[in-house]
Amino acid sequence: MIDSTDRAILKILQTQGDITNAELSTRVQTSPATTLRRVNRLKAEGIIHHTAAILDADRLKDNIGAGLEAIVEISLDHQSAAMLDAFEQLACTHPNVQQCYRTSPGPDFVLVITAQDMPQYHAITQALFNSQANVRNVKAFFSIKRAKFGTALPL
Repeated sequence: MIDSTDRAILKILQTQGDITNAELSTRVQTSPATTLRRVNRLKAEGIIHHTAAILDADRLKDNIGAGLEAIVEISLDHQSAAMLDAFEQLACTHPNVQQCYRTSPGPDFVLVITAQDMPQYHAITQALFNSQANVRNVKAFFSIKRAKFGTALPL
């Protein structure tokens, strides 16, 4: 069960994952030890799933070559639990798949894929979609601008 202090901690960490424990404790008005204990409990309970930096691919494309971002809808021929799990595992293990969502209704999956360029994107699609006989339909949308990347749940 999370209380108002936990909610305050979560609200801050969703947008400022790199905040120091000392600053976080000041903002939620608890001692540093209490704040750290609460954050560790929230991690242990799986409420805080992962902490990561969100990189700007446009600013890094000259350095790392990730200049293309695609949002891809995938529909499978057969939606048995085993088939869905197999495709999800394949997608989640591919290094260019940044996000993978199992969705309903509509497509079975929505992926966010980054690639250096169109030839690399084509190679990724060959590896993910053409090797899978169970993939029925692929619909890709190419990002021209990321206007928002929200990470905060309303608490």
